[in-house]
Amino acid sequence: MPLGKGAMSGGATMTTDPGAMTRVAWAETPARSRGRRFAEAPSATRSCFARDRDRIIHASAFRRLKEKTQVFVAHEGDHYRTRLTHSLEVAQIARSIATALGLDADLAETIALGHDLGHPPFGHAGEDELERQMAPFGGFDHNVQTFRVLTEIERQYPRFSGLNLTWETLEGIVKHNGPVAALLERPVWKAIVEFNREFDLGLTNWASAEAQVAAISDDVAYNNHDVDDGLQAGLFRLDELLEVPLVGPVLAGVRRDFPDIDDRLTRLETVRRLIGVMVNDVLTETRSRAVAARVTSAGDVRALGAALVAFSAPVAEDLARLRAFLYQRMYHHWKVNRSRSQARRILADMFSLFLAEPDVLPAEWFERLRPHDQDGRARVICDYIGGMTDRYAIEEHRRLFHLDAWG
Repeated sequence: MPLGKGAMSGGATMTTDPGAMTRVAWAETPARSRGRRFAEAPSATRSCFARDRDRIIHASAFRRLKEKTQVFVAHEGDHYRTRLTHSLEVAQIARSIATALGLDADLAETIALGHDLGHPPFGHAGEDELERQMAPFGGFDHNVQTFRVLTEIERQYPRFSGLNLTWETLEGIVKHNGPVAALLERPVWKAIVEFNREFDLGLTNWASAEAQVAAISDDVAYNNHDVDDGLQAGLFRLDELLEVPLVGPVLAGVRRDFPDIDDRLTRLETVRRLIGVMVNDVLTETRSRAVAARVTSAGDVRALGAALVAFSAPVAEDLARLRAFLYQRMYHHWKVNRSRSQARRILADMFSLFLAEPDVLPAEWFERLRPHDQDGRARVICDYIGGMTDRYAIEEHRRLFHLDAWG
């Protein structure tokens, strides 16, 4: 049942068209929310989507994002992005785009803040290793893990496990990258399939426009901020970006406008402008698609059969070439590969030890084990390791495997 009403919150926008901020007919609204799995009285001060946002912000999994990494290990430098700073940046971009399009900014922001809660320590290296370790036990997927964090693993309320978020937020988290029907046969998706039997999230359709905004804001944020972090780390130079589509023209424009500024300010101004270029492209393309498809309701968005919120074809092509540059020059740089190798070994060592000797797990995690259930044991171990920060994983590994950590 709907849980309350709330006006759309305002927010900064990256568009110069103030008329675009009128709520569109295809926006989600708190008054039409499909409610929560476990009924709760509405908040007197917040819309149901704003309440979801606050629950995510106060979750322990959200706090731990401060020392979980994107590319670099958290202790390698204070200026590189972590999952927390990334999530905040995605949320800011999502709120700006949603406001400019006339969507529910609270919902878009909420989905953006929650989309990375299931990532393990050490970024993609950690995810790859947990996928390898969990292959015999049902697998690992960070999107499924995010859903389980929100519906099962977080335990803060006496009446239910998880955060009991609204249908719209959970739908957006599960489907922000599109329909997931093709994934449901995978063993790792069992938790979502079982949840869906009780609280149908419409897994075969597209998600709301707000969820799509959160997804594309993730693309805007990580592409730009990986450029920023890669430059700061010295993995490539500004001049090398002049030949990269999308970035090159923006960088050249900054140098024309400010020929006397240093590389640091040039880098910052380039990234700032690049975000604006990408956001304005999304706004233009999305409005064009909405008109062409005659979208007049949130239901129309879900039934389109394709994404509504998107980059134009030329920008999407340029982004693919930018990602190719980053894969070659950053994600597979030997320094990054070395950190990834260390990270994989840390997680592999701990997983093997906990599986062989579960009684060395902390008491609260050992108590979750069920006798003679090997798959369940592996899942509990995966949940424990997956929730670690980079720093905690390094320290826990040292306590378990290095004699000098005794005492």
